[in-house]
Formats: sequence, structure tokens, C-alpha cells
Amino acid sequence: MNVTYLGHSCFLLEINGTKVITDPFITYNELAKKIDKESITCDYVLLSHGHMDHMADAEYFLKKDNATLIAIYDIAEWFKQKGVEKLIHLNIGGKTQLPFGSVKMVTAVHSSVLPDGTYGGNPAGYVIQTTDKVFYFAGDTALTYDMKLIADRFKKVDAAFLPIGDSLTMDVEDAIVAAEWVNTQKIIGMHFDTFPNIQLDKDKAKQTVQEANKELLLLAIGETITL
Repeated sequence: MNVTYLGHSCFLLEINGTKVITDPFITYNELAKKIDKESITCDYVLLSHGHMDHMADAEYFLKKDNATLIAIYDIAEWFKQKGVEKLIHLNIGGKTQLPFGSVKMVTAVHSSVLPDGTYGGNPAGYVIQTTDKVFYFAGDTALTYDMKLIADRFKKVDAAFLPIGDSLTMDVEDAIVAAEWVNTQKIIGMHFDTFPNIQLDKDKAKQTVQEANKELLLLAIGETITL
């Protein structure tokens, strides 16, 4: 899987020819102003919850690329009212089959409301399973014992995309525990630096994770890696 970081919690995942964009928030992110969203294409848009900083550009990609939305039922219905036709409605515990494997919706502990004040359903995370690997995209969440169910169900996670900015989500220390609970050695940090209240001391974060015998990847916006 190729992973391109587009800022905040937005990643472009390229999995065996299929492109998935997570929580698209580019237009209003000052840190991502060099990203040309017109050059980005996707087949699926994966939303964790309804807050603006996770779906501001969702409608743009859904309509520009005729992409399919994967979201909790309430958010999918909201986008249906906006004319989005290709929808996969999920709820916590449900999964869908995609060309590269499966995507399962799992618990996140946060809040969710859409930009117009509409109820956004429960916040969520996702477990992405390909033919040979498992990835966990946590969305916005606190540390929760439900993460242990991921290890019970999938045995091992190859990499976990975890929020580490604190204040609005868990911090680095909690992310280390989350990584332990889902049974992964590799943390891909997200949801940091975008706003003043989630600034991250990157050197300290890396040292803290290293001392816990795990790996923290803090990608530069626009950087691509292969997992």
C-alpha cells in the first residue's frame, strides 16, 4: 500500500490499484496549501465522523471523481441529500468488501456533528484488511478498551494511523497504549499541528515512542511511503 499524507487526518491510500482518501480536509488547512487537490483522484472517500476538519472536501472528491462514500449511516444519508449517489452505509461492527479486501467500521470515542448542525451519528474508526496486511485507521478517538477487540479479531495490525495531538483526541502516551492493544509496532501519527491546541513536540514524541520499543512515523505533508 502506498500512503500519501495530505495533512491533518487526510491520507491517500493506493491499494492494488484502488485509491481511498480518508477524512479529506485540504482546502481550509493552511499547512496543506501546497497540495493541489485537483490533481488528486480517488475511488472511495472514507469518513470517520462529521466534523468539518475531517470532511470539508468530501463532497468535492465524491462529485469530481464519481467516488463512493463509505461512512456511518447518518452521514451517508446526509450526503445523499446533497446528490451523492454512490454510498456505502455502515454502522459500528459492520464491514464492506472492496476490490482490495475489506473495510470494517469499529468504535471511536469522540463526538460527531455535521457542519450544518445535523447529527453525525457515532464517530468511527476502520480496520482495512488487504490480501496480506491489516491497517487500523482510528479516526478521532480517545484510548478505549474496544481497541483490544481489534487484536482479538485480526491478531496483528501492520500499521495504525493514530491521532496524537492531544486536547481533542488521545496523546502520544495513549497512542503507545493503543498500539500495544491493537498489536502493532508501527504508528503513523495524525491529527497534530493543524491548530494551536494540537501542536506537537515531534522530537519528544519520537523519543517517547522509541523508548516504548515502537516506531512513530510523522510524514511531511505531500510525502509518500510504502507499507
